[in-house]
Amino acid sequence: MKIAVIGVKGLPPKQGGIEHYCAEVYPRMVAQGHSVDLFARSSYTDCSWLDRHDFQGVRVISLPSLPLRGLDAFFSSAFGAIASSGTRYDIVHFHALGPSLFTWLPKIASSAKVVVTCQGLDWQRAKWGSTSTRMIRLGEKAAVRFADGITVVSKDLQSYFSNTYGRETLYIPNAPASYAESDPTFSYGTSLGLQQGRYMLFLGRLVPEKRPDLLIEAFEALKPDGWKLVFAGGVSDTKVYVSKLLDKVAKNPDVVFAGELRGSRLAEIVRGAGLFTLPSDLEGLPLAMLEAMQEGVPVLASDIPPHQQLLNEQRGILFKAGDVDSCVHSLDWAINNPQEVALMAQSAQKYVKTYYNWDHITAENLKLYTTLTNSSTSLSTSNNISSRPTEIFGRK
Repeated sequence: MKIAVIGVKGLPPKQGGIEHYCAEVYPRMVAQGHSVDLFARSSYTDCSWLDRHDFQGVRVISLPSLPLRGLDAFFSSAFGAIASSGTRYDIVHFHALGPSLFTWLPKIASSAKVVVTCQGLDWQRAKWGSTSTRMIRLGEKAAVRFADGITVVSKDLQSYFSNTYGRETLYIPNAPASYAESDPTFSYGTSLGLQQGRYMLFLGRLVPEKRPDLLIEAFEALKPDGWKLVFAGGVSDTKVYVSKLLDKVAKNPDVVFAGELRGSRLAEIVRGAGLFTLPSDLEGLPLAMLEAMQEGVPVLASDIPPHQQLLNEQRGILFKAGDVDSCVHSLDWAINNPQEVALMAQSAQKYVKTYYNWDHITAENLKLYTTLTNSSTSLSTSNNISSRPTEIFGRK
């Protein structure tokens, strides 16, 4: 099959769950004899417009983009949809709801089957203004209307599309990446003033919906003796928010901002953590948490549905989302009950290795592609959806 991929910043991955997802899945497809063109943003790849490079067999094509918040994804996805419509593909796969605004173009201009993967309800993210939020919501409606198949990474998202639109989706979860080898002497961690097993780790983009502010408040209220709090992650259109976080902890030496980590340094800091923490109000299915679970690191997280899916059955500790007191109580329990927490981590590690596997995920995507290309209809149940685009885009 010949496959086009749209909505991805680019490869190799630097930061972001979608990019890491694509870095795992599409080279596996190429290895099985399929052809994959991934339309990327030139602002991310640092390449000239229409420049092409190879990533593990995937042809990455850099398209024009604007280094402006919101507009970058909009324009690169539009150009990707146009480019994919001018070439004969079997599958055009859009990632995320915003880029899905352009699913109509290959749907009406080519014979390709259109697939959308939803990693989360991006319009709920606090970083977007009202205009961007409205465009993402329109992308969601377009995906429901025009996609031949929709995949989601959590059962909560599957329920959302069913309840909101009466639309059938296919649940294909994420899986954790394998970390690089790390320094057994913990030299980088030591340079940050850390001690193995004696720090809490927040790994991810520093954005409001992931609630690093709540974690700081809980940590400073608890003041755990001998423990530190480490933030490892980059900024995503949230420089003002991050600046406020830095100001808040400027005089607290026990809160460390390590910045965006990769490779052996990332592996070292994750493996050395005594507790992985994710207090998010909003997630799809968090890769960072899956990776921590795979490494056998104990996990504490907010009790939103995607986290419950991963941590229920005594695989981790859940606290009430948005509740500082609940977070403080759970952190305190985790610190003072190391044996129970270690058993949870072992159970979580076994669970992830059994049920979250990239080879299986690749096979499930290819099975969907094959079903669609061999069928004259889309995989949907859309009794509640108008067949007229004007009705979809004309209403909220």
